[in-house]
Amino acid sequence: MTIDQEVDQELVDAAIALARARFPGQEWSGAAALRLDDGSVLTSIAPDFPNNAVRLCHETGAICEAFKLGRRVVASVCVTLADQGRGYWILAPCGVCQERLFAHGPDVAVAVPQGADPRHWRSLRLREVQPHWFGRVFPEDGWPY
Repeated sequence: MTIDQEVDQELVDAAIALARARFPGQEWSGAAALRLDDGSVLTSIAPDFPNNAVRLCHETGAICEAFKLGRRVVASVCVTLADQGRGYWILAPCGVCQERLFAHGPDVAVAVPQGADPRHWRSLRLREVQPHWFGRVFPEDGWPY
């Protein structure tokens, strides 16, 4: 079986479906979807804690689940409901999630907004999103960690 190592519409739709199911009718919602090296898809959301300092990213739950399963992440997407419910925007992974995903190698595909409308997206490798990542100075360290 060939595993799609790009962010594709199936992955985006999985994240949107979770956001809609978990937060029906709310003004704000979001979720993430990750594809693993066996082709399976994990989805997760960010818990809402009263203290903003302990909040987590949408990707965190699925990244932890992949680790629990002993699987490698090959693609990741995060979505959030656009202003006034005009569809879902694609969010590039934050710096913390980039670090978490880099544990799976520099070729993990991530969705990033394309152009002025963040409802449009493209798939890039982490190495393209962050070409000066600090781990590149340690070439003896193999991927993935």
